[in-house]
Amino acid sequence: MATYHLLSPLSLSIPPFHRHRHLSPSPTYQNQSYIYIHSSLSLSLSCNSSHITNSAPTNSNTDTTSTSATAPPPPPAPLRVAFSGTDNGSHIYSSIAIADSFSLLHPNPHFLFLSPPSPSLSSTTIPSAGYTVSPIPNPFLPFFPFSLLHSTISCLLSLYKFKPHVFVGTGGYLSLPAGIAAFILGIKVVIQEQNSYPGTESWLLGRFAERVFLGFNGCVKYFQKDKCMVYGNPVRVSLKKYTSKAVARLHFFPNSIKKVEGEAQVILVLGGSTGAPAINYTVLNMYADMLTEHKNWYIIWQTGPDRFAEMESLVRRHRRLLLTPFLHEMDMAYAAADLIISRAGAMTCTEILVTGKPSILVPLPTAPNDHETKNAYIMTEVAGSKVLTEDELDSSSLEFAIDEILGNEKLREEISEKALSVAKPNASMDIAKCILSLLSISAAK
Repeated sequence: MATYHLLSPLSLSIPPFHRHRHLSPSPTYQNQSYIYIHSSLSLSLSCNSSHITNSAPTNSNTDTTSTSATAPPPPPAPLRVAFSGTDNGSHIYSSIAIADSFSLLHPNPHFLFLSPPSPSLSSTTIPSAGYTVSPIPNPFLPFFPFSLLHSTISCLLSLYKFKPHVFVGTGGYLSLPAGIAAFILGIKVVIQEQNSYPGTESWLLGRFAERVFLGFNGCVKYFQKDKCMVYGNPVRVSLKKYTSKAVARLHFFPNSIKKVEGEAQVILVLGGSTGAPAINYTVLNMYADMLTEHKNWYIIWQTGPDRFAEMESLVRRHRRLLLTPFLHEMDMAYAAADLIISRAGAMTCTEILVTGKPSILVPLPTAPNDHETKNAYIMTEVAGSKVLTEDELDSSSLEFAIDEILGNEKLREEISEKALSVAKPNASMDIAKCILSLLSISAAK
């Protein structure tokens, strides 16, 4: 097993504009080791930091005539964390999951998300999770590199005003100007790369990031090894909570699920945040025959907002079919499902592992560096997922794959056990703890 030993994190370096604020040092996380395994390769990485004692300052001017009553302790120093996001669900939900973990670990956290302006997925999803958004213009609009300069200046102004202790980049086009701005201001930079092959922005930021958190072992070779930590990908807290399959199914099919003859089986079709035409059109051509032939099958079909109007105009209403542009209650959807049909984005793959669901993956062939195809075949190796390329995808091949999985209970159980055995459900908490260690701040909550 290849082992990489990390250097001890540097002590907190607070940039000039917030040196006046005191962060009390305290014991950090010692000798934590996390292992993420796929195939025959395993990687053990440690997040070590030197022990720092937390001693209260003494007051030489203590008034000996004061009463025995003691003043209440001062409020804890705030922890300020900035994130960057795009309209990609993987980037958005990774950031939110890490922020949620900070909220559980620190008593006084403050967050700022640098994201695309409205209307955008992030401009609605992030505020609905309770976090503040600072809109940043797209750095790769026409007139590049002037648009990149404009975006970087906007990030500089937002970060200078917010004064974060650390910037967390989770990929996407806004990570680059935000990371550059953080570096210029002397703010610590860490990145979290979800895919098995890094995006260009993450690869560039990795040059000056202090930590690089990865979802897959195979991505280590693209970064400086002593910065890398393979913790898996963060997932939404709601997905880690137990939800009864019966309750989840009643949520989506309150009027029909009780009337089914035999055991109901639910297929969850995920078109992604922007829609997946190949998946949508294939399901469109076969859903009616599937529901007619299999009286106990149900379909939850998320088309993506961009494709919903078209699909709604073409799909006939059916009591065992739920058509929706977007699923906000993904915990319910995963709990209800027996099988998932989806693209092979990093976060979807991670959520499939954490929930232990059998899956049929159709990787996006135009994804940068073909990272979805790489993700999909890793999922085949570690979790038994079925892969259909877009060239192979049609009604016949998809129906065969569905029948193969739903028609074999033992196979479904084996796939589920395999997926759960390699899942890293605590990735967001592990990442947050390591960042606090980097800042020499203890988990005070």
